[in-house]
Amino acid sequence: MADIPRHLRACLDMGKIAFLAILVSGGIVLQILACALYNNWWPMLSVIMYVILPMPLLFFAGSDSTSLFNESDNSWINAAKFMTGASAVGSIAIPSILKHAGLIGWGALAFDISSYVVFLVAILCYICIGDDSDNYYSYI
Repeated sequence: MADIPRHLRACLDMGKIAFLAILVSGGIVLQILACALYNNWWPMLSVIMYVILPMPLLFFAGSDSTSLFNESDNSWINAAKFMTGASAVGSIAIPSILKHAGLIGWGALAFDISSYVVFLVAILCYICIGDDSDNYYSYI
């Protein structure tokens, strides 16, 4: 990719950022639709998990994103991975429990789960974009 002009690289980088912004905006819209279409604001409980989800990695792993994919002897990194996994499971469990309790319907559950999937795709794209490789299309 060394033969690509600098202005085209900048355009590709801005396109990646725009793609991430569209994904996150779509996830937010789906989350709000899960509540507004069915006049039931219980699905907003899963937003708490969306906020809590990255916190263990931010506090314990810091800016070293490569430690997420490697086996580590550091107990803090392992604890961060465990807490992040528990938060990810909670993001699916909260809407499922609300549906089981009869507080939300199938439509709200579908919107809530699809919002989670869109946020997950955005996070995976962010990780692929931030790997500093020369492969500009690594996330497609």
